[in-house]
Amino acid sequence: MFQFPEKFLWGVATAAYQIEGAWNEDGKGQSIWDTFTHRPHTIHNNENGDIACNHYHQMPEDVRLMQELGIQTYRFSISWSRVLPQGTGDINHKGLDFYDQLVDKLLAAEIIPNATLFHWDLPQALQERGGWNNRDSVEWFAEYAQVIFARLGDRVPLWSTHNEPWSHAFQGHSFANHAPGIASAAVAYQTVHHLLLSHGKVVQIFRQGGYKGEIGIVLSFRHYLSASDSESDRAACQRAYDDKVSMFLQPLFRGHYPEQLIDWLGTQAPQIQDGDLELIQQPIDYLGVNYYYTLSISFASNGGLLKLKPAPFSAPGWGHTEMGWGINPEGLKAVLLDIKENYGNPKMYITENGCALQDQPDTTGFVADWGRINYLRDHLRAIHEAIQSGANIQGYYLWSFLDNFEWSNGYRPRFGIVRVDFDTCKRTPKQSAYWYKATIARNGIES
Repeated sequence: MFQFPEKFLWGVATAAYQIEGAWNEDGKGQSIWDTFTHRPHTIHNNENGDIACNHYHQMPEDVRLMQELGIQTYRFSISWSRVLPQGTGDINHKGLDFYDQLVDKLLAAEIIPNATLFHWDLPQALQERGGWNNRDSVEWFAEYAQVIFARLGDRVPLWSTHNEPWSHAFQGHSFANHAPGIASAAVAYQTVHHLLLSHGKVVQIFRQGGYKGEIGIVLSFRHYLSASDSESDRAACQRAYDDKVSMFLQPLFRGHYPEQLIDWLGTQAPQIQDGDLELIQQPIDYLGVNYYYTLSISFASNGGLLKLKPAPFSAPGWGHTEMGWGINPEGLKAVLLDIKENYGNPKMYITENGCALQDQPDTTGFVADWGRINYLRDHLRAIHEAIQSGANIQGYYLWSFLDNFEWSNGYRPRFGIVRVDFDTCKRTPKQSAYWYKATIARNGIES
């Protein structure tokens, strides 16, 4: 038995646009994902999150199901445009009431709420004013955060400012396969800076408000391996690490961006004003770690701005997930130990980890997803080994509680431990849900 520390938190995670639906109900404003998914040919099968899992209407049922599964903490995100339809200004009280009721139901079920302020669904009205490329976005985000803290700050003990700023900045503003669908490396790097700047501003507001909870930020991590020992491949691997990891950890924990990368970017680098880096480096209470896969990196002369070529890496015998991602549990351990050794060993929560597999339901809708169980077991073992090596890890949030709308991939990939019939929105816990329930009950995994 691999026993986890006492008071280790076991949770599940979701995101507002991926599960809520009710995209235009009760006064909600339009988000960039509403706009993006309603354009033809942006999403697999032209699908969208208009209904998604219908969580907006089935929230009490979902909280009861979490309680039945023994979930100790729930990480969710708040839809900015549901609360502030124009992004700033008038509050939509029906939208704010939804999150108020969610928090109360979680607390009544003895489930700890963990709220993320921004999970990629910027109000469309703000995008039309320049979005995150506009430095005013820092103040927009601060206004929104103050509204949320004023209503929920007395009861929510865990907060995240942003979820995966790299993903939103680059998939949405450089690769154009996420909302808002912009293709500009310069805009993407400026977006990174404004996301980090707004994070620092909101952490400052949280401290000034005297709220009793903890606040942090959630970053996306991959483990990077050089494809060979050649100097060019090793340099490309370092550049990948700097672009995806150091670009965030260094300003957050050291007060500066990675110098070699900024020099390399040249005119694509973000514009930084005096005092920005000091604001970004506000002390945080924890770091959220999202990990799914490891990449093998080689140099590529035609590899775009960064001149590198990533390839999925899987440990022997693992294969790939339905997303085409490799599976390498040891990569998670390596990520955690890197943070421990090089960034001061902050308090960490694994805020996302999981896999999409080709779930095959039986005639009753039940899924015996033993492949997912194997994936989760070995990643939890890697976390346990990192803890044994001194990494300060306080909890684990499985992605995801429900099958959901998986961004540009639509409804095809299923990450949930609870199956959702997207025609009826019926929930059916999978084998992995019962395995996770047993894991939580014993606070450990079998050897």
